[in-house]
Amino acid sequence: MSNPTRPDDTASLPGSRHRLSALSLDPGSVKRGNANIEHEREVAIYDILEANHFELAGRDDGPYGLVLGVAEDKLVFSVTPAAPSEGSPDPIVVAVAMLPLRRVIKDYFLVCETYFDAIRSAPPSRIQQIDVGRRKLHDEGATALTDRLAGNITLDVTTARRLFTLVCALHWRG
Repeated sequence: MSNPTRPDDTASLPGSRHRLSALSLDPGSVKRGNANIEHEREVAIYDILEANHFELAGRDDGPYGLVLGVAEDKLVFSVTPAAPSEGSPDPIVVAVAMLPLRRVIKDYFLVCETYFDAIRSAPPSRIQQIDVGRRKLHDEGATALTDRLAGNITLDVTTARRLFTLVCALHWRG
C-alpha cells in the first residue's frame, strides 16, 4: 500500500500554496435530504478550509479552489488556482474511478447505521467497540482515496479523512 501523504500530517498554513482556499460540492452531485448529512457536509468543508494540505502534481500555482462531484461513476476533482494569473483558466480535472471506494463506503454506511442504533440502547462498551470499527473504516476510506489520487494530488491524512467524509456524503441515499 502506497502512502503519498505527508508523514507528519501537518496541514498547510494559510499562506501556503499547497492548500485549498475554497471548496464546494457540484450541485448536480448533491442529493438533498437528511439534515444530519447536510450538517456533516458543512462541517467537513469548514474543517478542510481551516487547515489542509492539497498539492497538485507538477503545479505550484495554489492555493486552489475545488469543486468535488460525481460523474459517470467517477469522483471528479475540478481544481482551479484561487487567484488565477491570466483570466479564468480551465480547471484541472482529476477523475478517479469510484469502484475501488464502493466497498469501504458501503461498509462505512453499515457501521454508521449500527453506531447510531447503538447510541439509543446499547451499553457504552458496545458503542465504543462500534465506534472503533467506524473510525477504522473511515481511515481505510481515507487511505483508499489517497491511493486513488496518487500521482495527481497529494493530501495529508486529516484532509484525506475529511474528503472521505464528503465523498460519503455525496453517496448517501438514506
